[in-house]
Amino acid sequence: MEVERYLTVKALTKYIKRKFDADPHLTNVYVKGEISNFKSHSSGHMYFTLKDDKARILAVMFSSANRSLKFQPENGMQVLVTGDITVYEGGGQYQIYVKSMQPDGIGSLYLAFEQLKTKLAKEGLFDENRKRPLPVYPKTIGIVTSPTGAAVRDIITTIKRRYPVAEMLIYPALVQGANAAPSIVAALERANKDERADVLIVGRGGGSIEELWAFNEEAVARAINFSVIPVISAVGHETDITIADFAADKRAPTPTAGAEMAVPHLEEVLEKVFVRKTRLIRAISEKIRRERKRYESARNAYILRNPHALYRQQQERLDRLTEMLERGQFLYIKNTAAKINDLTERLRRSHPERKMKEAKQQISRLDASLNREIGLLLRNKKEDLRQHLSMLDALSPLKIMERGYSLAYDKEEKLVKSSKEVQVGEQVKVQLADGHLMCQVESIEVKKNGE
Repeated sequence: MEVERYLTVKALTKYIKRKFDADPHLTNVYVKGEISNFKSHSSGHMYFTLKDDKARILAVMFSSANRSLKFQPENGMQVLVTGDITVYEGGGQYQIYVKSMQPDGIGSLYLAFEQLKTKLAKEGLFDENRKRPLPVYPKTIGIVTSPTGAAVRDIITTIKRRYPVAEMLIYPALVQGANAAPSIVAALERANKDERADVLIVGRGGGSIEELWAFNEEAVARAINFSVIPVISAVGHETDITIADFAADKRAPTPTAGAEMAVPHLEEVLEKVFVRKTRLIRAISEKIRRERKRYESARNAYILRNPHALYRQQQERLDRLTEMLERGQFLYIKNTAAKINDLTERLRRSHPERKMKEAKQQISRLDASLNREIGLLLRNKKEDLRQHLSMLDALSPLKIMERGYSLAYDKEEKLVKSSKEVQVGEQVKVQLADGHLMCQVESIEVKKNGE
């Protein structure tokens, strides 16, 4: 058997890969399928599986290719892709390297629009409580748009016609193309940093969805939302809806309508001023009439014609108040003196010297009582002691020994109660009433029962 005829797995896989790469039918292949097992790597590459009800194929879309995607691929999405079929040598599997992708049955731009709209809505960027009111009488209007387009001319013309006292500041920006979104964001940031405009109009004239796409970019929506200055979105025609419209504080159907929304009409302002002026003149005239009437009434008043009547009554009132004050002062002094006397008496009764005297008397009484009690107790205790001594003396063994009895102790000074407790020849001590005898046992006679 010739070993040289056997291929290594690596060699076999490389051969198959070259066959795939050389087949023109496996280059720029158009494939339709459903995305599953989708994974977006930190490197920016996308890994997923394309499948239908019969088969599946592994797919890879590198970051250089997916950078131009307008939508975010998801599991379960039906897509149309183009790419090259080749073999991944490390795993020995064939797969498709996707070059382009678009949703099947729906435009990629529309899908991207809906995805971003849903995402920003969940974040709360479109909430009504975040939208700021527009100033009623703005002094300066900022315009973020192309300085050469028709939109800026319409906005300027409308503002000059409606509210010529307003100042306008143009913040140039690209409104179409790949660099449009960063340009709009930069213009919004300049306007906020400038802090001169009271309101901003952001927009452009009509066009296709591709031409208006810069206003559907996430960066533009967030820049509008972060703006400290209120923003009016004025993009395209009335039927054109963009993400910027949802993010802005107000949405205008056209640039012209945005200008009309930003400023009031001067004639309407003058009409309001005239109406308020008329109301003010009427109110002032009415007030003058009322005040003149009050003046005439006051001038003809009785009190002014007879002023002495006013102070005469006050003099009488002063006299009454003086009498009341004197009576009140007398009663107050009297009551205060009574209170002082009462407190003095209470203080005398509660004086410490008196308390000490009473305490000493009580101590003397208690001391005498204690001495009596102690003397009585001592006499009782002495009598009890005498009685107990008499009883002890009567019961004392010494009294018994005086009548001729004695006690015998062994050599260990233990009382001998039985003849069995000593031995012949053993010494015993015999205790008598007036002394003791040291004796030696010569014999022991045991008493028999009955004897």
